[in-house]
Amino acid sequence: MLDNQPRGTIVIEELEIGMSRYLQKVVTDRDIQMFAEVSTDHNPVHLDDAYANDTIFQGRIAHGMLTAGLISAVIGEQLPGHGTVYMSQSLKFLAPVRPGDLVRAEVTVLDIEHSKRRVKLDCECTIDGKKVLVGEAVVLAPSGKFD
Repeated sequence: MLDNQPRGTIVIEELEIGMSRYLQKVVTDRDIQMFAEVSTDHNPVHLDDAYANDTIFQGRIAHGMLTAGLISAVIGEQLPGHGTVYMSQSLKFLAPVRPGDLVRAEVTVLDIEHSKRRVKLDCECTIDGKKVLVGEAVVLAPSGKFD
């Protein structure tokens, strides 16, 4: 299940502090398996029920960077959107994401430096309103001006 807002681009000239966008996605076993293949991270806490049941998580969890990838999707597809260039990202993982969890990834504009086209974004992922990931990103936003 994927629930999100319209995709596209919001150019820097149209961005405003406080503007936000989000997407929601159920993390599936297939997502976790595909992420393991792409990243080559085959840690059994993500893939092996028996192993994961004996960890502090008491069950399998999604890769943290899979969850963080949902933030990237909001930035690259919605806010600011197509043409955005990542400059930096900080992340703090607060709770595990499990197969079947509905994750809401939300990005909010904190600051805009128009002269450099830099935008600072608050980033968070939640499950049922509980924060599981928080962070900040700095991006180079696309411009609608043609010099």
